[in-house]
Amino acid sequence: MKNISILVPETAIIEAVADPLYMFNAVNQFLQVAGKAPLFNVQLVGLSKEIKLNNSLFSVHADALIKDVKKTDLIFIPAISGDIKTALELNKDFIPWIIEQHKNGAEVASLCLGAFLLASTGLLTGKKCSTHWANANEFRTMFPDVELTDGSIITEEQGIYSSGGANSYWNLLLYMVEKYTDRDTAIMASKFFAVDIDRQSQSSFMMFQGQKGHEDTEIIKVQDFIEANYQDKITVDRLAGMVTLGRRSFERRFKKATNNTVVEYMQRVKIEAAKRSFESSHKNINEVMFGVGYTDTKAFRTIFKKITGLTPIEYRNKYNKQAVMEPA
Repeated sequence: MKNISILVPETAIIEAVADPLYMFNAVNQFLQVAGKAPLFNVQLVGLSKEIKLNNSLFSVHADALIKDVKKTDLIFIPAISGDIKTALELNKDFIPWIIEQHKNGAEVASLCLGAFLLASTGLLTGKKCSTHWANANEFRTMFPDVELTDGSIITEEQGIYSSGGANSYWNLLLYMVEKYTDRDTAIMASKFFAVDIDRQSQSSFMMFQGQKGHEDTEIIKVQDFIEANYQDKITVDRLAGMVTLGRRSFERRFKKATNNTVVEYMQRVKIEAAKRSFESSHKNINEVMFGVGYTDTKAFRTIFKKITGLTPIEYRNKYNKQAVMEPA
């Protein structure tokens, strides 16, 4: 019997508490129907017996307090909500328990923004991690010693797991089901919950909004210029001249402020504009490509797929069902 501890942090997203509970209890039922013994003992574990969530709209009653759980095999850290620093302060008493359980052999998995609480334990230092794409910059600022993998659905390293944004955690749940049972059981669970078992990327859902949470006003000026003129051919030298810096100094300063190179930033702005055009217009691939400043079809397709995980036509057909179909 594997002991699974689903934490119930203050400010947790209730679905991220309920869904792993539902998943592993359902797997127990699948096993019983197949004439096998249930495999999982699943508990909700809290700092108190009753945890109020969503401004007290919901109450979750923990099965056990952390002080009463002496040994567990797998810990799920659900997504947290609201101001991240406040949420971490409210839940800091989980940290030594998580560290101790991992030291004693427990695996630990964070769901979406639960990665912030996991990273606060120090267990992610020097390791890879996923979280919601919208909070990537905040995560990098708070935990510079963790390697955040953009767009990943799942990361796994030395018994530490994490998932990408929002419903991406279902893929991590299925991954853990397969790890602890077998492929057939995981496939059965994927069909029951209607989840694509092998989805690897959240890139197609990511929206690039520009990293402007820094205080470098000169770089923000450059960012604004790129975003207003993305359809034009803009050189790095021209941008460096706008802030009277040498090219190398400008590139270092831009990367430090935005976590992107200048070229990467320009590419992401162009591709974000292309995505919006695909979503809301009936333009064909070439029209969109020219509209965002690309003239090389192969280059446009390569960069678009690198950033979104989809080809331009795949993206257009996925998000604009009214678009006129054209051959791939």
